[in-house]
Amino acid sequence: MRTHPFHAALKDALKAADDNQSRFAREIGTSQQLVSYWLNNGRPLPAEFVLAAEAAGFGSRHDLRPDLYPRDAEQAAA
Repeated sequence: MRTHPFHAALKDALKAADDNQSRFAREIGTSQQLVSYWLNNGRPLPAEFVLAAEAAGFGSRHDLRPDLYPRDAEQAAA
């Protein structure tokens, strides 16, 4: 199994939820089973959940998915 480079950011986000997959899933609007799948298969947080995770306080969009939300784009908009 190959682990995606942004998988570590998902694990960090889960730590912000006190390592509680159910809480994390509930806060971002998905199931605990899907969160478990991402974690066990080396997946990153899917794009459709990044903003919800950020709003719930589980990390910034830039850290969770820097491929989709690069910090340079934020600086260019300022």
